[in-house]
Amino acid sequence: MCGLTGFYKIDKYSDFTASREELTAMTNSLTHRGPDSAGMLFERNIGLGFGHRRLAIRDLSSQGSQPMTSSCGRFTLIYNGEIYTHIEIRDELLKVGRIVRGQSDTAVILEAFSEWGITSTLEKLNGMFAIAVFDRKEHRLTLVRDRLGIKPLYWGETNGYLVFSSELKSFHHFKQWEPVLDRDSLASYMRHNYISAPHTIFKGMSKLEAGSILEVCSGEKIKTSRYWNLKEVAQNNIMTRDTSSKDHLAQIEALINDSVRRRLVSDVPIGSLLSGGIDSSLVTALMAENSKTKIKTFSVGFLDRGFDEAPFARKIAKYLDTEHNEIYAGPNDALNLVDSLPEIYDEPFSDSSQIPTALIFALTRKHVSVVLSGDGGDELFGGYNRYLIAKKLEASMNFLPYSGKKILAQALNTLPERFLNLLGHSAPGKLKINQLGHKIKKLAKATSTNYVDDMYRSMLTHWEEPSKVVLLSKEYKGLVWDRTFKDKFPDFLDRMQLLDSLTYLPDDILTKVDRASMAVGLEARVPLLDYRLVEAAWGLPKEMKIHKGISKRILREVLYKKVPKKLLDRPKMGFGIPLAEWLRGPLRDWAESLLDENRLNKEGFFNVKLVRRKWQEHICNKRNWHHQLWNVLMFQSWLERN
Repeated sequence: MCGLTGFYKIDKYSDFTASREELTAMTNSLTHRGPDSAGMLFERNIGLGFGHRRLAIRDLSSQGSQPMTSSCGRFTLIYNGEIYTHIEIRDELLKVGRIVRGQSDTAVILEAFSEWGITSTLEKLNGMFAIAVFDRKEHRLTLVRDRLGIKPLYWGETNGYLVFSSELKSFHHFKQWEPVLDRDSLASYMRHNYISAPHTIFKGMSKLEAGSILEVCSGEKIKTSRYWNLKEVAQNNIMTRDTSSKDHLAQIEALINDSVRRRLVSDVPIGSLLSGGIDSSLVTALMAENSKTKIKTFSVGFLDRGFDEAPFARKIAKYLDTEHNEIYAGPNDALNLVDSLPEIYDEPFSDSSQIPTALIFALTRKHVSVVLSGDGGDELFGGYNRYLIAKKLEASMNFLPYSGKKILAQALNTLPERFLNLLGHSAPGKLKINQLGHKIKKLAKATSTNYVDDMYRSMLTHWEEPSKVVLLSKEYKGLVWDRTFKDKFPDFLDRMQLLDSLTYLPDDILTKVDRASMAVGLEARVPLLDYRLVEAAWGLPKEMKIHKGISKRILREVLYKKVPKKLLDRPKMGFGIPLAEWLRGPLRDWAESLLDENRLNKEGFFNVKLVRRKWQEHICNKRNWHHQLWNVLMFQSWLERN
């Protein structure tokens, strides 16, 4: 796993000439992503600069260093990622007489590009990757991002150059770039707590979207295209669903097992993130089956029992006989971490689970260099609580008139959130519901609409009207507002899962995992996002995902073969923290300084009266506005750092 950055002069008439010093600074800004070594290529005559920081995982020798050039001399490449099919591809290359130097997957990619071309090679690559490759014959720069968007890749044009990087922070070292904040992106962030691709917080800078290629030759226009399209995959597989087949369980089990087995290949120690939930327990169980040595597992817990999953993870670890490690996080840990969050996440990002994610990765890195996680299972197999809630609400919408829904929403909103939280937490056994008050408030918001798609959007929304919060802004609406989705995906559950997979998964979940792991030089692998498994999941009958109110039915059936059901039968908790109370307590002074009225007025980004009113209502315990306030606080902290 690594960090990559660079530039290429695409405007022949630009007077500006980038320097080696700039390339060095851009590369060094990514040292955390690749602490083991650095490599650069600078060719002033063609305006090309490639910078690479290496985290050595495969072929630890110098033969795995980058930038790397193909044996024929045509292609030079830098990349961030892991290719799990590189052994098979190497064998194919050897059969046609191609020389592959060393044992790294980088060398395999390069020789494959030389033999079959870039597009044909991408069809053979199974893994996570962001690639920059220069074709010396055609003077063409190509940027590529993996199918699901596991690894990041940013790009933009400035002063005749195309610049690119694993993280935005590199661009600050490109002297001719003048960062201009995009208020429209900020408004979108205030709704979702992340900035959706292709947008970034800066005007003129973009995220290369998942499954995409960017190509440019000097003097020509930039072209982007998709080599793999999740929307098309979902649509095609839904249309050909085989509801009568009895082989679905065997197929999914075989694919997950093969995916985990491939991701165990490494020349450095490997561990597993274990929450005790379905996804992480399944990945860990398969790791234990396929590993010759005892698996190391890692979990994070909280003193607030409503958020503490550590006891569940401990039971699973004991049953699977892993070498288990855990860390307990409290408000002081959060306070020690908050100032570094803008540096870790690089642009405004306010999924509050960023805190436990960063803490668990820091613990994990002390023991291993590679870790597997269960991310992706919720989107693929229907695991989020909102899917269950939305399906029930969809049915109720058919008989309850709009006026009735408004009355119901108003009634639910009058219930005190703190009391409901206590009620849910004190309920016996399976009746216990964590954060009941917060969930009921979300339910109230969802029931106040007359359309199921509006209901889904309300479940994803923090600030209802972001453009009224961010001054001089117009929110980018994006895919979740695309009316054509309903025609192409008439089933509501399909539509929710696909939209989550196209937006929330790459721009929130995978962003959170990549930045937090790379901040400490740790490689995180996500076996449930093997593209073969993704394609197969979209061909499953709906009842194999959600059946009689039970989510992830098919994953449960696979897991129950390996771990007793009684160890797993509990309500889904999510990976949250007691943020509402922390903001009233140990984080209050930190928050108050960032939300100071004079400061907000001087900076001029927010509707100050609106933000201050929510802050006062929150600290006085009238309402819980922690999610909305965390949006503001993370932007303010990022603004202070940048």
